[in-house]
Amino acid sequence: MPIPAGNPNHAVPPNFHSAEYAEARAQLTNDAIDEQQVATILANLWRIQNEADKRQWAARLEDEEAARREAEEEEQQRQQALRLEQEAAVQEERKKNKSKYAPICDNDVPSDPIILPSQYAIRKMKAGEYCELFYFTNSGLEEAFRSVSTNDDDALIMMPSSDGLHKWIPAGAARDPKAQVIKDENLSWEQFNEAAPRMIAIMKENDWPDDRVNMHIAFWSALQNHRWRHDFDVHKQKALLPHNAVTYLPTYRTAHVDNAP
Repeated sequence: MPIPAGNPNHAVPPNFHSAEYAEARAQLTNDAIDEQQVATILANLWRIQNEADKRQWAARLEDEEAARREAEEEEQQRQQALRLEQEAAVQEERKKNKSKYAPICDNDVPSDPIILPSQYAIRKMKAGEYCELFYFTNSGLEEAFRSVSTNDDDALIMMPSSDGLHKWIPAGAARDPKAQVIKDENLSWEQFNEAAPRMIAIMKENDWPDDRVNMHIAFWSALQNHRWRHDFDVHKQKALLPHNAVTYLPTYRTAHVDNAP
């Protein structure tokens, strides 16, 4: 049976009593059946055929829906198989190249500079003793870096301590007599600006009392803000750093007597 071209549920019954179907009625009319009866018969035949078309249409829709579901299930199965295959490939890749997929810690980029002065400067800072600013300049840090690979870490020497006693300390923590240390008053302003904040940072790392740290910050800030600091006369600018040495060292030693950490 041919499949209906359109939806038979929307079909409109023809008017078999109209002039359009006069010839059809004439073909079926005889002595026993008049045109009125023929029109009724034609209408019944159309209805019977329409009901058959409706059943065929419904069956067609069911077949199409079943085919759609089957195709959808097959596609889902195909996609699932593809995902499993890809996951297996990724797992195999992770096994072969573990370092490539090792987790990475989401740490912030360090913003604080790493300061590695000489062992001598570190020992002075830990003891709360006077230490030349030179050890915290770029040149001083570079010298400390070079000396790391040349010092014998196991060597010990005897040095007097602040309490008047002698004790053994690592050779790297002693002041190198050959080191060309620039006195504080002979530093350039560029070297002073390199060293001062680094020394403050080391003081804080070694738990210096706040009043000691603040004393250095206040004094060095006063030098930086002095009217001579940016004077056109370079001699006035240079005069401030000797003032640092003259004032800073005695003040430091006086404070160290009572407040050494």
